[in-house]
Amino acid sequence: MARFTLPRDLYHGKGALEALKSFTGKKAMICVGGGSMKRFGFLDRAVSYLKEAGMEVELFEGIEPDPSVETVMRGAEAMLKFEPDWIIAMGGGSPIDAAKAMWIKYEYPEITFEEMCKVFGIPPLRRKAHFCAISSTSGTATEVTAFSIITDYQKGIKYPIADFEITPDVAIVDPDLAETMPKKLVAHTGMDAMTHAIEAYVSTAHCDYTDPLAIFAIRMIQGDLVDSYNGDMAKRDSMHNAQCLAGMAFSNALLGIVHSMAHKTGAAFADYGAHIIHGAANAMYLPKVIAFNAKDPEAKKRYGVIAEALVVDSKAGVKQSVKNEAFCARGGTSRRVFYVPARSGTQAMRYTGEYQIAKSKEGAETLRVTIAGRFTAAPGDIAAVSGTKIGIVGNFRVIERVRRFGESGEACEVMMQRE
Repeated sequence: MARFTLPRDLYHGKGALEALKSFTGKKAMICVGGGSMKRFGFLDRAVSYLKEAGMEVELFEGIEPDPSVETVMRGAEAMLKFEPDWIIAMGGGSPIDAAKAMWIKYEYPEITFEEMCKVFGIPPLRRKAHFCAISSTSGTATEVTAFSIITDYQKGIKYPIADFEITPDVAIVDPDLAETMPKKLVAHTGMDAMTHAIEAYVSTAHCDYTDPLAIFAIRMIQGDLVDSYNGDMAKRDSMHNAQCLAGMAFSNALLGIVHSMAHKTGAAFADYGAHIIHGAANAMYLPKVIAFNAKDPEAKKRYGVIAEALVVDSKAGVKQSVKNEAFCARGGTSRRVFYVPARSGTQAMRYTGEYQIAKSKEGAETLRVTIAGRFTAAPGDIAAVSGTKIGIVGNFRVIERVRRFGESGEACEVMMQRE
């Protein structure tokens, strides 16, 4: 038997923050981070909406990035004094994760941090308070997940708290908050979201309920992240939804070793002033883990589905097909789809599965092709290329292997010349 759990209510779209007006209760504690929510006026709006709902409001501010055990304990003490019946966590992943842990300690004051970290071992919550998470970044998706990450800086270890009990009751996904993110944060959180979706899709705990969420999130992130980074606010709004979908998937399908290593190394070097930002760590580890996991036939098959989705559903380019006869003879599939970005001067093509064309259109007579994966192109391989919109049509033969790269030698760069 498996379980699929999401927040009871999810309010989304511009202005969704106003949903706080509809909450019923006597007291609400808002947990926030370093000040961006106050600086951009969202904290004041949240306080105003809750007061309009008839609640007394108290703030717990200053939750640091990668929140500590000590911060959790201080927040729980504040809750025990104020006795809220609503806990409102607002901001990026750190304040929401911290507030989830505070919530446990508030409901069970005698529980130790070690007991909180027992996987799916949290006793029933909601005896004292309900929980609302309001995300301001587009990556962690902790507003819809059963996870919290807390750091013990004395040990240099990030500890996951995992239990469906800490899935928020209400999630508010308002893109207005995400539009305030700086570009660097857009990049880091975007790669965190992409890693969530990919790991959820290839997880051994995936199911029919998580797969559609994961694959659609992958498509959205691939299509929107770069434009979001470059300041397209419509795409920024779309990314806020995409990361939430990825969160729904991984909260129920779980994650893999990319996140395990990212959390470990994120805290391991803190004493040396070399903290590795979580999204950046994910981005570094993800390609290596994909290459390793793809040795498993089932994982390889699912990575192929992801690659197909990334290519076929791209909105910015031209879809073409390639048939590599030599590859087929060695057991590959006969049809390869690649994607040509419309805005690139030097056309870049991406094959599904294990192929990537790094450069092309040096002329219609010669192509320089990067082929990644276990198949290594060799002189004599022939590809029938049909790319009428980019002026490349015909049969091309591999004439030279320029270089190999990758830890296991599973990629090469080749020159192809028209037959």
